[in-house]
Amino acid sequence: MSERTVTSLSNPTVKAVRALHMRKARDATGLFVAEGLKTVIEGVETGHAPKILLYGQNAADHPLLQNAVRATVAARGEVIEVTQDILAKVSRRDNPQAVVGVFPQVFQPLATVTSGLAQCVVALHRVRDPGNLGTIVRTADAAGCGAVILVGECCDPYSVEGVRATMGSIFAVPLVEATEAEFAAWRAGWTGSVVGALLSAEVDHRQATYARPALLLMGNEQQGLPPEMAALCDVNVKIPMRGRADSLNLSVATGIMIYAATG
Repeated sequence: MSERTVTSLSNPTVKAVRALHMRKARDATGLFVAEGLKTVIEGVETGHAPKILLYGQNAADHPLLQNAVRATVAARGEVIEVTQDILAKVSRRDNPQAVVGVFPQVFQPLATVTSGLAQCVVALHRVRDPGNLGTIVRTADAAGCGAVILVGECCDPYSVEGVRATMGSIFAVPLVEATEAEFAAWRAGWTGSVVGALLSAEVDHRQATYARPALLLMGNEQQGLPPEMAALCDVNVKIPMRGRADSLNLSVATGIMIYAATG
């Protein structure tokens, strides 16, 4: 079933896959690593063929792996059976997944995100934590959001940590990158409501009116929404804090806002 077998950590393809843990290599190649058969199959089933497919001997007979192999071969990618040691080095885990896929990154143009796309679109301003970003992408997928827009300098959604947190939703949700100026110009054409989450806001998120489609604008983990971004919103809302905690994790807050806007 395998196109070839590799046992050496010094193999050029293995070294190239390992390098994709670094953003510099991801930016240079336009590729990223997806770990696990479930995630790889999510990619294949949504029309994303691996450029490189690595698998361990214990996964060789799995029928879903055979589907991934066929998709990789059809796209003229590489299929390689590797050792457990190579899988551990590629994933940087002692207990690695038995299947690793390398896929092309995909970013959609901002102009493709329109008011008719879905009930909700999420925009994140300068999000810093890849785990938060990946979890938000997963939640956006679960809620049927039309896109996740990364505004300004954000962390890389295709980092290994970010992709892991999406649990396969990295393939299902359109991702868009935009500068603050590009986003502001595009937002002017949005026909639904634009809602920002702001700690200093006076309107409770449960009392706000969400004219669908809703464009949700969330600030980053440290500073929240800056004034110039909050000014782009039709309404800014708060999630009440009843205990001693004075804020929520960004992915939790975004999840609350997504379901408030779509529920």
